[in-house]
Amino acid sequence: METVGGHHPPQTGLSVAFDMPTLYGYDTDEPEAKGEFGTCGVAVSSLEDMRLLFRGIDVGEVSTSMTINSPASVIWAMYLVAAEERGIAPSKLRGTIQNDILKEYQAQKEWIFPPEPSMRLVVDTFEFGSKHAPQWNTISISGYHIREAGSTAGQELAFTLANGMEYVRWGIDRGLEVDDFAPRLSFFFNAHNDLFEELAKYRAARRIWAREMRDTFDAKNPRSWLLRFHAQTAGVSLTAQQPEINIVRTTIQALAAVLGGTQSLHTNAYDEAYQVPNEAAARIALRTQQILAHESGVANTVDPLGGSYFLESLTDELEEEAYGYFDRIQELGGVIPAIRKGFFQQEIANSAYRYQREIEDKERVIVGVNDFVVDEQPELEPLRVSEASLKAQVERLRRIRRTRDAKKHARSLDQLRKGCEGDANTMPLILDAVRAKATLGEIIDVMRETFGVWEEPLLY
Repeated sequence: METVGGHHPPQTGLSVAFDMPTLYGYDTDEPEAKGEFGTCGVAVSSLEDMRLLFRGIDVGEVSTSMTINSPASVIWAMYLVAAEERGIAPSKLRGTIQNDILKEYQAQKEWIFPPEPSMRLVVDTFEFGSKHAPQWNTISISGYHIREAGSTAGQELAFTLANGMEYVRWGIDRGLEVDDFAPRLSFFFNAHNDLFEELAKYRAARRIWAREMRDTFDAKNPRSWLLRFHAQTAGVSLTAQQPEINIVRTTIQALAAVLGGTQSLHTNAYDEAYQVPNEAAARIALRTQQILAHESGVANTVDPLGGSYFLESLTDELEEEAYGYFDRIQELGGVIPAIRKGFFQQEIANSAYRYQREIEDKERVIVGVNDFVVDEQPELEPLRVSEASLKAQVERLRRIRRTRDAKKHARSLDQLRKGCEGDANTMPLILDAVRAKATLGEIIDVMRETFGVWEEPLLY
């Protein structure tokens, strides 16, 4: 796909989504994980799971994107150690960890710790990555989940960039030079149904980010000004009714993302309103991308619709809306105080309510849902997670705990606890714990004991 800086050959990329227990920092055999194994992604509880996940894949030759947030530093550490065992240095690895905790408090709700220690962990990855893994994107600042929770395009734009600027502030406050870590910041946007609104959103995002990095944060490296982003088609737009027409929705959304300049793209499968995609649906989603890339010609030039009066005007409107939100966030004391006051959560909830009312009142047509309906039940072959896979995962965990060096394991967790209590960068300590075969749940438990857990304030 086309990049902001010009034509580049496509890179082989892998994307990994994790199951709910992994996202919350639980091992597969913990009570909190019961019934959730593999239901919305892969379960990774140990270094051995990571080895198995990438068996037969040369991680030195691919770019790996991992959708993980609160436990991101631990999962990344497992990936780094698995590569290390193959003789591949961190400096050779390319990829992205999502690692965007602010949007969890605002929209997706998959947090573990309170905001401040969570932000510390994020900045630890910035610092470690800038020194040891310079080709790795240590964060993907995500508007996708904000939009999926019900925000408007303008809110997605504003809240995502406000979060991005907050991460930059925290990095600078750590003592990092902005140009040492800003070039590895990446973004993740939704591609929704309104073709031109989405195009304008991406264009406004690039303009705002470049301006703020130059003028507000005094970044000198032009790479720090670039807003590099991944786009995914809108899962929330997919309908259970007449699911095959989701293929058309996804195609339009993917077209918007490509015309808007995305650096990478994920197209949703048509059956995702029901389940994790089956193989046939996943293949159609992939072919949609391939037709856009190889047959349509839409990736052959940068900003092909630039200069359109309508698009330029819409870009200006969204940019103005974003700055209005920046002012409101600043009046509340910044991003984290605004989270604690429920500002983002309430704004998103209000937008989601308005959108749903428009559908129910037929002010907004959703094909197959409130108009153009048919009286039939879709025939879909559900994807089932095998019981054998769960048993194998649990047995791996039991074997690891039974055979590892108990003293080395305990010592690594004790060192991690001391590091969390102090102000040391936690990444080297997490890496040591992974090498000592500590599991995800064990590492996160040390952090829970030290940092505490977050409970969202009541908003209503």
